[in-house]
Amino acid sequence: MTPAQPLPEEPSTAPGAVSKSDQRSLSILAGTARNRRLHELLPFFGPAFVASVAYVDPGNFGTNIAAGARYGYNLLWVVLLSNLMAMLLQHLSAKLGIATGQNLPEVIRDRFPKPVSLFIWIAAELAAIATNLAEFLGGALGFNLLFHIPLFIGALLTGVTTIAIVSLERHGVRRIEALIGSLVGIIAISYVIETIVDRPNWGLVGYHTVVPYMSSGSILFSAGILGATVMPHAVFLHSALTQRRLRPETEAAKKRLVRYSMLDVVVALAVAGLVNMAMLYMAAATFHTHGFTSVTDIRYAYHTLTPLLGSLAAIVFGISLLASGISSSAVGTMAGQVIMDGFVGFSTPLWLRRVITMVPAIVIIYIGLPTTQTLVVSQVILSLVLPFAVFPLVWFTARRGVMGDLVNWPVTTVLAVIASAAILTLNGLLLFTTFGGAL
Repeated sequence: MTPAQPLPEEPSTAPGAVSKSDQRSLSILAGTARNRRLHELLPFFGPAFVASVAYVDPGNFGTNIAAGARYGYNLLWVVLLSNLMAMLLQHLSAKLGIATGQNLPEVIRDRFPKPVSLFIWIAAELAAIATNLAEFLGGALGFNLLFHIPLFIGALLTGVTTIAIVSLERHGVRRIEALIGSLVGIIAISYVIETIVDRPNWGLVGYHTVVPYMSSGSILFSAGILGATVMPHAVFLHSALTQRRLRPETEAAKKRLVRYSMLDVVVALAVAGLVNMAMLYMAAATFHTHGFTSVTDIRYAYHTLTPLLGSLAAIVFGISLLASGISSSAVGTMAGQVIMDGFVGFSTPLWLRRVITMVPAIVIIYIGLPTTQTLVVSQVILSLVLPFAVFPLVWFTARRGVMGDLVNWPVTTVLAVIASAAILTLNGLLLFTTFGGAL
């Protein structure tokens, strides 16, 4: 066995060499050079765009379509709140990797009692399985809807494509970042087109984005939106993406890198948040407005779009779903590798990590469980597992002994605790209504 390693760094021409781009970036971080051109900021971007794929994955499609069809624009505020919490938590995860040089699973393993670490590892693996279920199912549905390929074959194609993308790690993470960022761009452009076609009621969009709505029946959908937006595997992964990407030597340089990382998070998750809102208000404007309030199946939604909005809307929807499934499957597999290696403390064979992450999802697809219902349930599972990623993250980033000078400001910790409490409250309401309670 060999010691666990983070995701590979950008390759260089000689051992220990640093690319000119990284030399320039390190000079900016050290304060010996100033970034005078926009393109000089680009090397600091990337990790958040990879993590943001988790916020526009097929689970979001299933949950947001069902929520928009059933409740119209009413749950847009949940999307906004979830996205703001996601920005905060992804920022903390990135900062943990920069400050400690470790990812979150490694810090948990080193600093928590072994039984606690083992319990969190089990929860994290459950989250990885639920994540990949949604992502592989979305990729399979994309192949099925666009090319009429059987669902199981589509899942296998998604698996092959995922392995090909993740294999780019050997050439450096920035190639993966560029490819996944391009797929996120395809999803975003698709929903710009969908917005033009479906013409939502912007007054209702603005009102319900800021005015909360809650009912007994909406709890499941609200928890599903939260689980689909604030993703535990993305919280675990982001710390790994930043831990050795650029290695500043001083505390001042680390602080500068954290500021650039925050900008990366804000831009990437703002795009993801707008896409999430577009998913929901598209379903509200298209299905809810026309009386199709029981649209819970993605395939039914796809076929219903043609008579309502035309074939272009359906094709664009299918393309965005396929791009989402492929990109998020790759990110989910990367997160599964980080979780397993980080918690067990040694590097497991690459094929074993990928098999453990992918096979459960492919088996469930082979069994033939209902598609969108399975997506929604998987997101609820993620919502229930999320505290096991969030609470340790908040705990560690608030401790100077772990973070040094990058320890959270008191107001940051307060906001993180409020976000954690909101997650726990929504999960509690979900369990309450699931077992027969009514609001």
